[in-house]
Amino acid sequence: MKPNKSLDTLNESVSVEQKVGWRKFMAFIGPAYLVSVGYMDPGNWATDLAGGAAFGYQLIWILLLSNLMAVLLQSLSARLGIVRRLDLAQVNRETYPPAVNLSLYILAELAIAATDLAEVLGMAIGIKLLTGLPMMYGTMITVTDTFLFLYLQRYGIRKMEAFIIILVATIGFSFFIQLFIAKPDLSYAIQGFIPSKLSPEALYIAVGIIGATVMPHNLYLHSALVQTRKINRTSEGIKKSIFYNFIDSTVALNAAFFVNAAILILAATAFYATGHKEVAKIEEAHALLAPLLGSKLAPILFAIALIAAGQSSTVTGTLAGQIVMEGYLKLRLNPWIRRLLTRLVAITPAVLVIGILGEGRVDALLIFSQVILSLQLGYAVIPLIHFVSDKNTMGEFAIGWKIKILSWIVASILVYLNGNLVYDFAAAFFAQSDHLLLKVGLIILLIFFASLLLFITIYPFVKKVRVIEESDYHGDAVELDWTQSTPIHRIAIAVDFSNTDKKLINTAIHHAFQNKTTINDATEFILIHVVESVTANYLLEASDDIESRKDQERLDGYVKAIIAKGYKASTALGYQNRVKEIVRIVQEKDAQLLVMGAHNHQGWKDYLFGETIESVRHKVSIPVLIVNH
Repeated sequence: MKPNKSLDTLNESVSVEQKVGWRKFMAFIGPAYLVSVGYMDPGNWATDLAGGAAFGYQLIWILLLSNLMAVLLQSLSARLGIVRRLDLAQVNRETYPPAVNLSLYILAELAIAATDLAEVLGMAIGIKLLTGLPMMYGTMITVTDTFLFLYLQRYGIRKMEAFIIILVATIGFSFFIQLFIAKPDLSYAIQGFIPSKLSPEALYIAVGIIGATVMPHNLYLHSALVQTRKINRTSEGIKKSIFYNFIDSTVALNAAFFVNAAILILAATAFYATGHKEVAKIEEAHALLAPLLGSKLAPILFAIALIAAGQSSTVTGTLAGQIVMEGYLKLRLNPWIRRLLTRLVAITPAVLVIGILGEGRVDALLIFSQVILSLQLGYAVIPLIHFVSDKNTMGEFAIGWKIKILSWIVASILVYLNGNLVYDFAAAFFAQSDHLLLKVGLIILLIFFASLLLFITIYPFVKKVRVIEESDYHGDAVELDWTQSTPIHRIAIAVDFSNTDKKLINTAIHHAFQNKTTINDATEFILIHVVESVTANYLLEASDDIESRKDQERLDGYVKAIIAKGYKASTALGYQNRVKEIVRIVQEKDAQLLVMGAHNHQGWKDYLFGETIESVRHKVSIPVLIVNH
């Protein structure tokens, strides 16, 4: 049996089967745009600005190479999700041993934390540039975007995609205007598309650019997002889905390439060409834009685009975290808890760096976060290539030998660049450090990660896919027991004297009738109502105001009607606190079932009127039957 669906509540929520022509194409548009925001997040800004200011247009070919890699890998990720209806984390769980999966999970979470760190820092910088608020406060403010994600998720995947597309358009428009103001020499920029040899300093930035562009968590994300489309599962339907998603990926990722290239070209024009080669900080770039370009609009647009980039990336980072946790661990958390945990993990290093080292080190931390991302790439890319190449599971949709060779070349380039970076870092560390334990620890860590990379590369070649017999996140399947259970003799009904009461009592009586044996052994109904008048709040059961008397009269009327039906019935008034009183009466009367009515209010009304049902059901140990009016 297969694992649970990716993004369960959003899975196959967008139907494309009945649509034709351009409407069908538009129905597929969206997943790649959610993915593309990760390719233009604040981490990209730091690496692109540093690259453009220090090396001019030299690294544009690295951006182009990264974009081509991204289109290829994201297309493979989409293919996996479309064909197998599983995300990358779920297929990893099926394929690799538990210890390896745990290691891959930790690396994936590390990549997501690095991504979120870039979002936190980027938004904090953007808020400071736009409002002048210190970065420490801006960092704390970023916690609140947890609620924005929850708000968007409630309205479905299409509304979330529309929100992201608006933010992407805002970023693109902002940089289009800035480039128009900067007037770069495009003839020099075109020369940057020609590959050239890179110095160690340029290689560090180049690997950061690749890490910021080809992001490992996006591979998990894309394989799940394509499953939000309900497609025709025929061979022709799957082929069309793969084709439309490839177009979606190409268009969206080229939009991201335009943004990244615009940042680098802007930095090369405004800073490198004017001799400001040391500008590697976002704040410095913002401060110099106005005097160098002679426009006050450019820095404002720069800050707005930065905030839009950080905010859009936060949505996709949360979704990726949800996919990774559910896929590897079968652990499903409430989205707001997952979001809050992810954001707090990212805020911690940001607060420490700002508090201890000062705001001047923030951009270095941003670039470092992108290098961390790049180091994780091989552990996501290599399994992905294995899975989409497997004819046993992909069937006719397994990639051909040409795409397979190209994919392995891309993986080799990524591993080689990362290996060079790690080697340079280790060599510098050993030359400068005298701490033996740290050196030994680094060696052990390097051996472990190299062994892990080698294992995930070789394992699928020598062992068939290990299909785990697990149905969902709730453990082993439960065998149903059809033996007669004890009849329910005491049913508590929480009434409020609204039109809902009729349906509540009818539902309870119907349920009781199924368990009733004789009239003498009839089910007893306990009618509960909580008096919330001012007098009752102070005097409790000693109160004798008109509301308490009227409520008791109405309960007595219900009792007479129920007894006339051949059942037993009694009343119980509670006072002051609805939740506590309902729970108290249920326990005192030893009720076996509680019937409550839902008022069908949600959102802000839950906070205004309270969430009685949700609170009560967590405090009682008996079944709670909720009846909608």
